[in-house]
Amino acid sequence: RLTEAVTLYEQVLTDRTRVLGEDHPNTLTSRNNLAGAYQEAGRLGQAIALYEQVLTDRTRVLGEDHPNTLTSRNNLAGAYREAGRLGQAIALYEQVLTDRTRVLGEDHPDTLTSRHNLAYVYERVGRLGQAIALFEQVLTDSTRVLGEDHPHTLTSRHNLAYVYERVGRLDEAIQLFEQTLHDSIRVLGEAHPFTATVRKNLEAARRQLERQEEDSATE
Repeated sequence: RLTEAVTLYEQVLTDRTRVLGEDHPNTLTSRNNLAGAYQEAGRLGQAIALYEQVLTDRTRVLGEDHPNTLTSRNNLAGAYREAGRLGQAIALYEQVLTDRTRVLGEDHPDTLTSRHNLAYVYERVGRLGQAIALFEQVLTDSTRVLGEDHPHTLTSRHNLAYVYERVGRLDEAIQLFEQTLHDSIRVLGEAHPFTATVRKNLEAARRQLERQEEDSATE
């Protein structure tokens, strides 16, 4: 119910600014939340402008290394990515991964998220070797830290399979897709959208492997 959410976020931002002031941490949180609602509603220009503002303000008020500042940097990178501003997204994702690793540690869930986000945008721009290396690392770490069945682990396994498929490592891709589909059905259920996505990508990888085998047989 995005329209209602946006209206309420706008109201609470106005009220917090008036009552608490521009720089109060709760006001900054409201600005961040409104930016997120704008992004979900497809109002990317407004979302990016607010994310840029709240990142500047959180950096000034809370400091470069505050977890909320790191979150704002990550959110702005995500909005840049969604808007197709991939160079800016990569620069921010690289910065926030470095900072989260230093401030929060290698195994913090936010650090794992940053590593995954950077791998995803590397894949988007065709830097597939770097994407694979990061996805392999984050899958190993997510499995160890969060567990085999955590949704982030399932997503990491699926995305690694997808990049394997893109570089022609079809046997490995299919094996990972099959494992992820089995786990997704068990953990999330048959009707979950993620399960449907994994099934579709598994079928596509199998068709691609069949075409390759047919082409090899006719040569």
